[in-house]
Amino acid sequence: MRTAVYAGSFDPPTNGHLWMIEQGLALFDRLIVAIGTNPSKSYTFSVAERLDLLRASTPP
Repeated sequence: MRTAVYAGSFDPPTNGHLWMIEQGLALFDRLIVAIGTNPSKSYTFSVAERLDLLRASTPP
């Protein structure tokens, strides 16, 4: 099984992020999308909100 990890802040998820996720799903058997947090940055959405946005925007 080929697995890839796609990490980003996803604040908010953009069409570019969703395109990368689609490409990753086509290339790999499993894609792990990781939401990163940088203490030096100020975010618009909380991690929980970003996770909800990603889940609503991507296939199960």
